[in-house]
Amino acid sequence: MIKKLMLLGAVSTSLFSFAQKFSFVPSVGYAWRVAETPSGFSKQEKDYIKGLKSGLHFDISAYYHINKVGIGLKFSNYSASSNGMITVNNSQRGTISVPISTTDNITFIGTSIMYSNYSEPTKHKLFVDGSLGIISYTTKTGNVKGTGSSIGLDAGLGYQYALSEHIFIGPKLSMTAGTLTKMKINGTTMELGDAKEGLTRVSLSGVATFHF
Repeated sequence: MIKKLMLLGAVSTSLFSFAQKFSFVPSVGYAWRVAETPSGFSKQEKDYIKGLKSGLHFDISAYYHINKVGIGLKFSNYSASSNGMITVNNSQRGTISVPISTTDNITFIGTSIMYSNYSEPTKHKLFVDGSLGIISYTTKTGNVKGTGSSIGLDAGLGYQYALSEHIFIGPKLSMTAGTLTKMKINGTTMELGDAKEGLTRVSLSGVATFHF
């Protein structure tokens, strides 16, 4: 009986130690796309494009920790929309302004590595992470839909305060990067040439870590 109790205690201790090595890290905030706006647009058109260059950002990642290094997966999403007016040439009416509405969505998913002091006995937690994966872009204007994907990178750093042994919260600054050289427009593939679609964005978020 004593041996069985000792074995059960050893197994329980091992399982608890194993469980302590997992972290789930969601965050939500605001992001800004950094690609330059092409020249030659009117003020109305620039305002419309500006509305698509900032929007809601959220991500979630999960890690298995070996000492100070965590290995896992990350998913992030950026969404923005804008309404505006664009100028077009009409053969019968000359130059006219047309209302336009666009919704953009950028997602990233990839493998991630984190370096943190989560295992240290301090309430002040610091971490840096980096990810490599696929970045995808979807844009929809009226009945026109464009899609594309490419290799993407994500990196971030953050500070958190430990509310308890298992829950940390704080701010995070991150950057997600990628560039499209071609897109599908309503199913037809188009090479973008010099007019590449820059998907890089910088985000500022509130982040929580659940460390078990």
